[in-house]
Amino acid sequence: MTQPFTVAINPVAFGLGPIQIHWYGLMYLLGFLGSWMFGEHRRRQGRLPVSRDAFGDLAFYAMMGVIIGGRVGYMLFYTDIHWIWTDPLALFRLWDGGMSFHGGLLGVLAAGLWWSRRHQLHFFDTVDFVAPLVPIGLGLGRLGNFINGELWGKPSELPWAMIFPNAREQDLQLANGDPLLAQWMQQFHGLPRHPSQLYEMALEGIVMFLVLWLVSMKPRPRYMISGLFALMYGCFRFAVEFVRLPDVQLGYLAFGWLTMGQILSLPLIAVGLLLLAMSRRAPTLPLVVPVEAATTEQGKV
Repeated sequence: MTQPFTVAINPVAFGLGPIQIHWYGLMYLLGFLGSWMFGEHRRRQGRLPVSRDAFGDLAFYAMMGVIIGGRVGYMLFYTDIHWIWTDPLALFRLWDGGMSFHGGLLGVLAAGLWWSRRHQLHFFDTVDFVAPLVPIGLGLGRLGNFINGELWGKPSELPWAMIFPNAREQDLQLANGDPLLAQWMQQFHGLPRHPSQLYEMALEGIVMFLVLWLVSMKPRPRYMISGLFALMYGCFRFAVEFVRLPDVQLGYLAFGWLTMGQILSLPLIAVGLLLLAMSRRAPTLPLVVPVEAATTEQGKV
């Protein structure tokens, strides 16, 4: 086995005086900007019958849903619930890290439901519109995890396995009593691991974006795009969890392999299948004239 690549990237992208700008934060920013740009492009194609300002409101509410829902979800799903009455301010310590995709998804859905009712649109027409935009942020977020050297995978001897210095404490624990892992530790000064962040970036980001974008290029029945998103994410996340180490504070929850990420992904798989079944009898909505264009035409008359 040749010397694996060591992931030792400075998490700080650049500094502005005393302020340090981290790559992970930039990934979130780029994800929001990219989703807004592609969403505005889709809106101009007539895929959402609202004005640019209304779509801007949707993008803002969705962004808040990601941040608030992601943080609340992490604190509820991945930490000891005792924080609620022993340290409630922990919820607001974002600098300590900790965001949950499933919580962020619930936050976006809540924001989309409120926005849809306000604009008198069918909730799933909004979700079908937003779904192809989400993988942009997902992929960039996983890239941020990789740069931070966190959420690493299990030890592996595959040619593309990598060493994560931040995992050294866990490396030592795993190598204790395992001759092969102990040999790797001595040879490479760390355990080669699956770069599970890159697996998720490829599947949840690139593959999901391409599939959802291409499928949604033509008008599709209601529920179809949402169902495809839920099914793909649930399956991809469930599969990658087999080569990704579980969160240290939780470990495996059952059978020596079932993780919290897999448990939270099972409902998504079920919902995805249900939505795809519902789409078979749902209406296919035609493209609409963008609101600004319709207003201009009326002004000419």
